[in-house]
Amino acid sequence: MSNTAAQPTAHPTVRPAARPAAQPTAEAAERRLLLAVDAPSLLHRNHHARAATDLRDRHGRPAWALHGMLRQILEAVDRFAPDALVFGLDDRVASVRERDYPAYKAGRAPKDPTLVDQLERAATLLEALGFRTVTPDGLEADDVNASAAAWAVRSGWDCVIVTSDRDSFAHISDHTRVLRVIDGGIGGSPVLDPGRLQTLYGVAAENYLEFAALRGDPSDNLPGVSGIGEKTAAVLLAQMGSMQAVWADIEHCDGATLVAALDSWCEETGVRRLGARVRRSLVAPGARERYLFNHALMSGRTDLDLGLTPDVPGSPGLLPLDRDRVTRVVDFLGVGPTTDLALRVLTEPPASTD
Repeated sequence: MSNTAAQPTAHPTVRPAARPAAQPTAEAAERRLLLAVDAPSLLHRNHHARAATDLRDRHGRPAWALHGMLRQILEAVDRFAPDALVFGLDDRVASVRERDYPAYKAGRAPKDPTLVDQLERAATLLEALGFRTVTPDGLEADDVNASAAAWAVRSGWDCVIVTSDRDSFAHISDHTRVLRVIDGGIGGSPVLDPGRLQTLYGVAAENYLEFAALRGDPSDNLPGVSGIGEKTAAVLLAQMGSMQAVWADIEHCDGATLVAALDSWCEETGVRRLGARVRRSLVAPGARERYLFNHALMSGRTDLDLGLTPDVPGSPGLLPLDRDRVTRVVDFLGVGPTTDLALRVLTEPPASTD
């Protein structure tokens, strides 16, 4: 996407995500696990992948996306054996990000009415099973993911975020991994931890949000900093450590350290020098404002109340779930093998861990 879009006139009020420090007191084997599920991303994927089945529930309503989402959730539970689950949903009425940036996600095709119907019924299905859902006012499922990762660290838990989007990579840490659902389904999808993220993108987990803000996100209609692509952003952060260091060097040394560091890397790797070009891109009018705006807009909220009460047996989100309830709700979709899988992974002691 072109980076010539009009620059925003005000910074959004979405709060930047504060990365909580890992708790060193509990051994990894003793930490409980929270599975945070980006429900809209799974519904979107399954709507497109399973529409040809035209699966209907026992009332004749479209159910293929709901069934596909549920099936993937069950497979994830079977794979990771979590102690609790929380599901993030988008506020479909209001958007803080769209208020602050009216072009946010502009250009996306209108949603199919059958997808809209299933998006609107998702919370009812999940809550009927006994899961905990969170639909934050004006916010999105990714904000729930960010808050889930922060809650897990504060509570001495680990967290796995299940999503098909890259936004949640910003929450990866020593105690939070991301299962990125792709075409291979749950079993064929990669689990990203800090090491694997570094291998795939050349970016340290703590720098991913800065990397994304430089690169931009065409899917959200967010241009990046002109002249700074994905590869250049990764090299810049690897050599300078952080964008805070980059902006400080530009302010105090006119970017001399930045140019020297990048050119030294180019010499070592045998590629054409890029220090001066990157400096020009970063000092261009509007470049820093674009970066800061993207950073703020992309940051997930870490302070949402998830309503999890793990010390209260039977409270929403905790496993195992009630057997009769699971049977009644899942059987309404009319797929016997899915009911059998749900009973095994949601109402019985965990059989496997990843």
